Amino acid sequence: MRYIALIAVLALTACTPARPRPFAVPQSANPSAIIAAEISFNRIAQEKGQWTAFRDTAAKQATMFVPEAVDAQTWLKGRADPAKSVTWQPHKAFMSCDGKTGVTTGAAQRPNGSVGYFTTVWFWVEKGKPDPRLPANSMGEGEWKWVLDHGDTLSTPRQTPEIIETKIASCKGRATAPINAPDEGVQMKTMFSRDQSLNWEWQVRPDKSRTLIVRLWNGTDFDDVLTDRVAKPAAM
Repeated sequence: MRYIALIAVLALTACTPARPRPFAVPQSANPSAIIAAEISFNRIAQEKGQWTAFRDTAAKQATMFVPEAVDAQTWLKGRADPAKSVTWQPHKAFMSCDGKTGVTTGAAQRPNGSVGYFTTVWFWVEKGKPDPRLPANSMGEGEWKWVLDHGDTLSTPRQTPEIIETKIASCKGRATAPINAPDEGVQMKTMFSRDQSLNWEWQVRPDKSRTLIVRLWNGTDFDDVLTDRVAKPAAM
């Protein structure tokens, strides 16, 4: 009887279809991914042209400042590349808990010899619809696209760090969605990562001066990890 039972088990096993491939393992936040995206962004600018690189790497609803806030794809459409591109290097990177939104900031050098800084907000854009069976922080096929680009000149260049500083939002607790009201006449927008553990807020005042604040969730509250203040343009 044992032999008959064993044969039955083997026959049943042989008829059982192969186990489906396991779902993708959730990917933990990896700031090096947006650092690599920023370095690639700069390389494309040097090889193909500054505005070509901006167009090729921008999300559909990306925002940039010229100095007023504009829809990046509209402003960049058909714009000719300058003879020489600005160059830049990331110094810091911040990332949401789910690893799908990040911010890079660092030094920039313009062809005319002036120096400055940049800040870029990156968003992981998935190809096709996400698989509802997968955990929310699983990284499917896709690519990094920037959703906000901003910067300014400086009187002295930023010091190049020995290593790029990185910081990831806490995955503890339940991140809230803070709502702030702008002053009268101020254009303002607040955006959030999918899991709300990272948010960024920009304000443009009537004189075209602006502020950008990036916040990371620490498990109980948000920390302001980056504040960029740009003075009104000298020509105004």
